[in-house]
Amino acid sequence: MSSNLLKVALAQISPVWLDKEKTIEKINNSIRDAAQEQCELIVFGEALLPGYPFWLALTGGAEWDKKVNKEIHAHYTRNAIQIEAGELDSICELAAEHNIAIYLGLIERAKNRGGHSLYCSLVYIDQKGKIQSVHRKLQPTYDERLTWAPGDGNGLQVHSLKEFTVGGLNCWENWMPLPRTALYGLGENLHIAVWPGSDHNTKDITRFIARESRSFVISVSSLMVREDFPKNTPHIEQILEKAPEVMANGGSCIAGPDGEWIVEPVLHKEGLIMHTIDFNRVYEERQNFDAVGHYSRPDVTKLKVNRERQQIIELND
Repeated sequence: MSSNLLKVALAQISPVWLDKEKTIEKINNSIRDAAQEQCELIVFGEALLPGYPFWLALTGGAEWDKKVNKEIHAHYTRNAIQIEAGELDSICELAAEHNIAIYLGLIERAKNRGGHSLYCSLVYIDQKGKIQSVHRKLQPTYDERLTWAPGDGNGLQVHSLKEFTVGGLNCWENWMPLPRTALYGLGENLHIAVWPGSDHNTKDITRFIARESRSFVISVSSLMVREDFPKNTPHIEQILEKAPEVMANGGSCIAGPDGEWIVEPVLHKEGLIMHTIDFNRVYEERQNFDAVGHYSRPDVTKLKVNRERQQIIELND
């Protein structure tokens, strides 16, 4: 395929909720399916591995010292991913085997922060199977702060993929103007936005970012219905007592650099959404507007970005 063309796959799937081994199996199957269709990039939703913390809104998540929430959180922590321990190795191997790049939303149990706190992270794996960036969500949203820690700027990075320069953000980070601008300034022209699910998140911001940045924007959401909660989940009866039938209806979509739909939000459908995008469209739309290029005024406004990976200790052995 020509260097200006990129075939992408949006993996709109549900997790095997809070079961990291079975969810990895499902992720690996999606990668194989995308590779069989000659896709060169596959994207998975926010926190897909091992799942979004839906229980917080269903079990009184803000109640102090509540045993139910402590026990579910402990279960969540056991199923979070410690990248340093090699828990993404099978995914990386598939990326290398099939020459496919991957953006994967996961819950990270970060070793460099003690190994007990959780971060909502977006991992980029290149076509050689190498992890090139781990972006920890800068600001968890509302009740997410009861289980996720705030991240840092280390993952505000972009990556070359054929003629494209790709970068990504988690969920409501996409509403934050300065992180978006940081990626634009690094040359991003294919923006990846990952979400836990639902078109109420993706239907407006996807086209807005595309029009603002004159880039392609891929939004990928997961699915989640009542039947997706495994029966062996701690306190499953209390979770289901208030759970709606649908918690995440998908809404994955693609907008072009003119801000118009290429693929409108897809609802209630599990599987791969595939499309081939043409880099030349970026050049066409940058002709009259470029937010960090000819339509910027760095002599008047300028952004400072701290990309240092934050950690609590510095060892001088």
